[in-house]
Amino acid sequence: MNILDLINAMPGVFAQGLIWGITAIGIYITYRILDFADLTVDGSLCTGGAVCIMMMLSGYNVFISMLAATGAGMLTGLATGLFHTFMGIDPILSGILSQLALWSVNLMIMGKANQAISVDKYSLLVSLRYIKDVPVYKNTILVVAVCVVLLVLILYWFFGTEFGCAIRATGCNGDMARAQGINTNFTKVVALMISNGLVGLSGALLAQYQGFSDVNMGRGAIVIGLAAVIIGEAVFGKIFRNFGLKLIGVALGSIIYYIVIQIVIWLGAPTNSLKLFTAVIVAIFLAIPYWKEKYFTKPAVKKGGGGHA
Repeated sequence: MNILDLINAMPGVFAQGLIWGITAIGIYITYRILDFADLTVDGSLCTGGAVCIMMMLSGYNVFISMLAATGAGMLTGLATGLFHTFMGIDPILSGILSQLALWSVNLMIMGKANQAISVDKYSLLVSLRYIKDVPVYKNTILVVAVCVVLLVLILYWFFGTEFGCAIRATGCNGDMARAQGINTNFTKVVALMISNGLVGLSGALLAQYQGFSDVNMGRGAIVIGLAAVIIGEAVFGKIFRNFGLKLIGVALGSIIYYIVIQIVIWLGAPTNSLKLFTAVIVAIFLAIPYWKEKYFTKPAVKKGGGGHA
């Protein structure tokens, strides 16, 4: 085990972590803000990557392709939202149905199980080849970091608007939101569209970064995204109180997750066990608040005096 191998791998780890950080921010919107367990992301991540790659292979500009990928992701969120609000299907089942349907949709978009794109023939925004020995403005880490900051600023503004507050109110207490005249079905659909739009954008960046889109590229995305959310909250929860900083913390949680995974690989763990390690990591970070409250928090002492006779 050479420590230099681990150090040399870190730039790629940071780049990949930031790209998945956008997915994590999308999951944060449904999981934390809307209180909606959305499993669509396992399909919508691939949808974004497939649309982006196929449009670029057809001659479209990278920015137009990424915009289309974001739009495609939003449509997947719309489908899940309609399954839940219009058809009355449970949130988890709604996401599973969309995820299942997207497997076939993604195959139809790509025409086969995977599609490759060459960084030598196409002007990609990000690439594994843009990590080292490239001009600063082309560096994948910088480009994706700028994207993350811009997205956080836009989301911070949006969720501070009246409609954004309505979405947050829907997640906090749907009954109270309806009593205030908020159309909670509409806010749920919009939130799901925003979330999966971000996931689709992340998929577009990931497909460019790795040089291909694959029908299996989104498998386990919900677990990775949740890992980033949980890790970000566990590590930065007491430091980042502001909503915008919480979103940044989620993205940083994604980087920490990939650093942990890279260290596990560096220590010689078999790559076939990565899903197992991911599940264990998520379980541990989910358990930390429970353990802290149960085993490390002193029970409150009730103060009170006896009654007078």
